[in-house]
Amino acid sequence: MFLPSPPGSADDRPRELFPRTRAERVALARQQFFEEGTRPSGLVGEAVLQSWMRCSRTHSDSRRPVVFDAVTPSRLHATLGRSRELMEAARSELQNMESSLAGTDARVLLTDAHGVIVHATHHPTAAGQPVMRQTARVGINIAERVVGTTAPGIVACTGQAATVNGAEHYFDVLHEMHCAAAPIRDVHGRLAAVLDVSVEGRPFSFGAGQLVATFAATIENRLLVAQSRGRLLLRFQASPALLGTPLEALAGIDGDGNVAWLNGAAERLIGRPADDTPPTALHIFGMDLAALLRMTRSQAPCPVRLASGLGVWLQASLHASDGVDFRHAVGLATTDARATPEAAPALAGPAQDEDTASASGDSSLRGHSRKLIEDTLGGCGGNISQAARQLRVSRGTLYRRIKQWQEEDPAPPPAAA
Repeated sequence: MFLPSPPGSADDRPRELFPRTRAERVALARQQFFEEGTRPSGLVGEAVLQSWMRCSRTHSDSRRPVVFDAVTPSRLHATLGRSRELMEAARSELQNMESSLAGTDARVLLTDAHGVIVHATHHPTAAGQPVMRQTARVGINIAERVVGTTAPGIVACTGQAATVNGAEHYFDVLHEMHCAAAPIRDVHGRLAAVLDVSVEGRPFSFGAGQLVATFAATIENRLLVAQSRGRLLLRFQASPALLGTPLEALAGIDGDGNVAWLNGAAERLIGRPADDTPPTALHIFGMDLAALLRMTRSQAPCPVRLASGLGVWLQASLHASDGVDFRHAVGLATTDARATPEAAPALAGPAQDEDTASASGDSSLRGHSRKLIEDTLGGCGGNISQAARQLRVSRGTLYRRIKQWQEEDPAPPPAAA
């Protein structure tokens, strides 16, 4: 509907009564929300509305300039130190993400859990992006309490992915910004970082929310694996084609057979436990710790049926022990009927170079019983190199262990140099 200009007006063209674009509708809804208290039903998401309310309690004037200052050098040094493991896990995915976005004006930002930027894309069009030129810098604090409603600010407050466009930002100075962000969690389930993609001056020309969620999931999975030393790591999904992708489900099993952590895909696949009691491997996977350890022998995913009855493909690997002892599980249970026949006993950690004889390899070997090593040597005809590869330890480490037995016991296990 249009309203005519007042009589005698120099401009007799009709004026619009209702906004035409979504950006205009959001701007009007924002004005009505702050001036009249009217909630814009269906136009602005609940996460943005909640952020507006938090910001209105912290920032009295949404029209004031925003100063994008860096944190103190000491805080930045501490932040980067704490983020070292995160950055190592994220490095290759950040490069892939930036390569994917190279043909756009979008920037990639990675913040710690408190909103301090620890990585930012350098972009050749920075001169035409006055806000991004100020904000996309390592050390800048873009937490909600500092810069108001933004996607990374909402994620840091709620732990949920968010997208904020144009006038949905609390401060007027950010109304040319569009951003989408997703959380990255650690093995304790805590927020470790926030991955964000932002563009200035125009809306996204691609599905930014889906893009950032995919890369955030991949970085989170890499971080979980890196933090799983001393855990039995399980990768599983309903289709083996999904293993190794951002959609793979991951679980960490501790030395007591409890599920130490689950990633988001695993929680969605098997559901959250009904109470706070740590779930056991038997409760979720239908196999006890010994049966799962036996599956580390197979490099390929194996079909298993979870306790819920759901069939999945599962791949197991044992990381360096770091003081976690799995020896008590060896031989204490028979092979579960639902495990594959090929899943012979194995407690191997990550593969090592045959010429490497390190303390970490010896620690890995302590997870093997003497009987397991003897059986492996026997199955290999006494071939040390072949047995070491199957046990995933160095040849030198295996020689030392056999020599130790020879000194302790005049009847050594079968072996051939």
